Amino acid sequence: MGLPMASRISLAGYPLTAWNRTREKAEPLLRLGARVSDMPDAARSADIVITMLEAGPVVLQVITSILPLLRPGTLVIDMSSTRQSEARQLHDLLRRHSVSFLDAPVSGGVLGAEAGTLAIMAGGSQEDFERAEPVLSVMGRPTRVGPAGCGQLAKLCNQLIVGGTISIVAEALLLAQAGGADPAAVRNAIRGGFAESRILEVHGQRMLDRNFIPGGQIKSQTKDLDNVLAAAADAGLQLPVTSLVTDLYHNILDTFSNADQTAALLALEQLNPGKRVGNAKDQF
Repeated sequence: MGLPMASRISLAGYPLTAWNRTREKAEPLLRLGARVSDMPDAARSADIVITMLEAGPVVLQVITSILPLLRPGTLVIDMSSTRQSEARQLHDLLRRHSVSFLDAPVSGGVLGAEAGTLAIMAGGSQEDFERAEPVLSVMGRPTRVGPAGCGQLAKLCNQLIVGGTISIVAEALLLAQAGGADPAAVRNAIRGGFAESRILEVHGQRMLDRNFIPGGQIKSQTKDLDNVLAAAADAGLQLPVTSLVTDLYHNILDTFSNADQTAALLALEQLNPGKRVGNAKDQF
């Protein structure tokens, strides 16, 4: 995700200095006019610092390491997917050093990042959002959803819907197959009705093809669903459907960690021995 997002920033004419823990992953940006640098140099003179990392603890580690180098008034935008509590912790840490912060996670995958059509959910002050909006807009459609931490909350709402809908589509296709119908024909028949969705269109087809080559991975979806439940607990909520879906993903986390999130179908098939959608060979 980070490479196509950074590419769009550079192509839009912004002076960009890039850093990656694995330097070679950032080097394609050199062809676009960006600089690739070690961490201190990348952060020292920046007006805006954008992070796109694996998880909250890694974000905190990186930001803490560069904190002494950030000038008062610098704006840090974390576009990773983390816990709401982690975003709030980072906001409080940076505020004590007069550094501004937005949590602005994204949805849309690599294709959305390449096309500049990401959904960007931002949490922070209106002033900081307006400052960041021109840069965020070259990557997609930014929307301020509330104060710091609310960007992550919105992303978790997104992942709740995605993870839950993938699981429901898997159940529908397996039911169609087990009941004697053609699951591909059932999918076509219900498209255009109230069941129509992007998940049914894209991930439903991937399930029929048994294409589990990763886009969004099982390990990422499981992490996000765990974070949904943590946010729900913080808000004093019980989310029974999300709890069931999270258990489904955990059931295959060790075996299919790097598979596409549509491998939720495999978890469902494990619960129903002898039942399988289609005859195609599994692709990983």
